[in-house]
Amino acid sequence: MAAKDSGEKLIASNKKALHDYFVLQKLEAGIELTGTEVKSLRDGKANLKDSYVLIERGEAYLQGAHISPYSHGNIQNHDPERRRRCSFTSARSRSSTSRSRRRG
Repeated sequence: MAAKDSGEKLIASNKKALHDYFVLQKLEAGIELTGTEVKSLRDGKANLKDSYVLIERGEAYLQGAHISPYSHGNIQNHDPERRRRCSFTSARSRSSTSRSRRRG
């Protein structure tokens, strides 16, 4: 989470998930983005409402997140609904993957 004194800014959060589900554990992850996605996020154009993390073959992917196309982009603009790879520290990703397999 972004702390007030660290100079970090919270770009998007999924408040509906916290309301609809009981969260046992929170993890922070990095997301692999393209250049126009970074610019769009800086403009505050992200929606995590229907998003979730999917684990396939040991890799975590953010599915269903909507990052609007950059307004000054060109033909190389990104797909707003594309699947984005997440990165955790190696110890956290191994423990999260094994935990998700145990619980179903």
